[in-house]
Amino acid sequence: MKTLQQLLDNKKYKEVISIAPHRPVFDALVILAEYQIGALVVLEGEKLAGIFSERDYAREVILKGRSSKTTHITDVMTHDVVCASPEDTVEQAMTLMTTRNFRHLPVMKDGKVIGVLSLSDLAKETIDYQQRLIKELQTYIQR
Repeated sequence: MKTLQQLLDNKKYKEVISIAPHRPVFDALVILAEYQIGALVVLEGEKLAGIFSERDYAREVILKGRSSKTTHITDVMTHDVVCASPEDTVEQAMTLMTTRNFRHLPVMKDGKVIGVLSLSDLAKETIDYQQRLIKELQTYIQR
């Protein structure tokens, strides 16, 4: 099974799409819509401060009657972020995300975020891996 680095190498956007913690939630929503993604890493300079997702927006802004134009990211983001390393496998990341119940996983190398993978990214790779394995087994059986 592939490593997380291999998945990051094949992502559409190579750069880390992020936002600063002092920015309003509205700015994050614009970025999420522009890139058609579900979460942003929150960076204080190059340091990971948190992660902001559509789930955070729904639970911490909409349901609490806050304004996306006056609420800052730092007030509604997830502060305790679970991260992975580029050497981790898709299977390890999938297990981590499903047992801890989150959908976006920052990948860190040397203290810096080098990318973010979604549960969807991991599911697609798992399906591709299984299809490749089935084809190999069919070829082996037919010999």
